[in-house]
Amino acid sequence: QVQLVESGGGLVQAGGSLRLSCAASRSLLSIAAMGWYRQAPGKQRELVARIISGGYTDYLDSVKGRFTISRDNAKNTVYLQMNSLKPEDTAVYYCNAWVVQTAYWGQGTQVTVSS
Repeated sequence: QVQLVESGGGLVQAGGSLRLSCAASRSLLSIAAMGWYRQAPGKQRELVARIISGGYTDYLDSVKGRFTISRDNAKNTVYLQMNSLKPEDTAVYYCNAWVVQTAYWGQGTQVTVSS
């Protein structure tokens, strides 16, 4: 099992930046993949970015060039740096981890981008 705790959400104006953090309760080296998802009101949850154990990263097309996922193995923490934020990025952002073919989720953090 793994517990995930997100932080860093908030209210920001369009064009601004935020950095989300996801602290895991176990070593990232024991986690096959970690990612950030988001869910806006009335919409399905979507994958924003993910990083797998080998360091490969993948991004939603609409955030490529603006968002960067990274990890600090010493701190068991994954980050999502979000730049040039747009109102359409407004959503609850969830941290996700895959361990032994089981998905684990954080509680979510709200990101609101005002125009």
